[in-house]
Amino acid sequence: MQDAPIPIPAERRRGRAAVDNPAVRFDRFTTEAVDDGWGRDEELPPIRTEVSVERPRKIITRNTSPDIGFDRSINPYRGCEHGCIYCFARPSHAFLGLSPGLDFETKLIARPDAPRVLEDELRARGYVPQTIAIGTNTDPYQPIEGERRVMRGVLEVLAAHRHPVSIVTKGTLIERDIDLLAPMAAEGLVRVGISVTTLDPRVSRAMEPRVPAPARRLAAIRRLSEAGIPVRVMVSPVVPALTDHETETILAAGRDAGAVVASAIVLRLPREVADLFRDWLEEHFPDRAKRIMGRVRELHGGRDYDPEWGKRMTGQGEWARLFRHRFEIACRRLGLDRKLPPLRCDLFRVPPRAGDQLSLF
Repeated sequence: MQDAPIPIPAERRRGRAAVDNPAVRFDRFTTEAVDDGWGRDEELPPIRTEVSVERPRKIITRNTSPDIGFDRSINPYRGCEHGCIYCFARPSHAFLGLSPGLDFETKLIARPDAPRVLEDELRARGYVPQTIAIGTNTDPYQPIEGERRVMRGVLEVLAAHRHPVSIVTKGTLIERDIDLLAPMAAEGLVRVGISVTTLDPRVSRAMEPRVPAPARRLAAIRRLSEAGIPVRVMVSPVVPALTDHETETILAAGRDAGAVVASAIVLRLPREVADLFRDWLEEHFPDRAKRIMGRVRELHGGRDYDPEWGKRMTGQGEWARLFRHRFEIACRRLGLDRKLPPLRCDLFRVPPRAGDQLSLF
């Protein structure tokens, strides 16, 4: 008779959000750690972050989703050490043969050739510039960016080509790149979204364990705004019965820090994220786990997640309607309901390389 699978002790996953490593959905076989009676007292080391390298042939990803405002994006990294338990990008790790659980937070993939590949794509004959979105899957300013500097290289290419870019992040490392972002903002080439899920540092540390504290993110909004970079405060995701009561407070704090516009997206739990989030709730908020999941299912038509375009990020039902009404009232009151002008595409240019024939005109 086989023993029950051994849970990963909390000591080994300190600073991580996921409680385990669910099986990869594409694998034909699965493995489980079991206690065979040997070495019961042996202590295993904490789970460490590992970084691999990928050499992509293309770096711009295209999409045709009708409910998002961009058709192309760049991801300097796969996986994210920020470890947000609610991250909708977790299932993408399964395409790499890795688990959307702890693997997503600890087995990261850097793409150091991204700047060079991007430059080749921007130089391609017939390329038509439109805003490139960065940070829409994994965070470009997660901790390893401090050492790897892939995002920095990508920004340098975009700045040289005067190419429009929108950035979404929770990472305060973005302040390092103000020297690039401020001149781009002055030409209407960049805007930034900073996600603030909660102002409660205890909830934030449990839910997004390696993300800078909420107060630190507000300070980043202030620094970017003072440099002339337009910043959106993003109340994302809104977790019903856990963080939704903070919405108006987050918006006011973002406005006071210098944000000029706001947005909100309700919690969505695609594929493996639903079970990971449910297990996390049972560990950290067992007293309200059932209530939270009940609200989540109400938001998504009785399911943990409804992927239908136009509903997946706003939710449906009475709670979603009332929340949207609250959000709109707060934005109007705080002056965060404005429409920002589109980023400029008419300034795009392909800078000459050494040895290129220069134009006479």
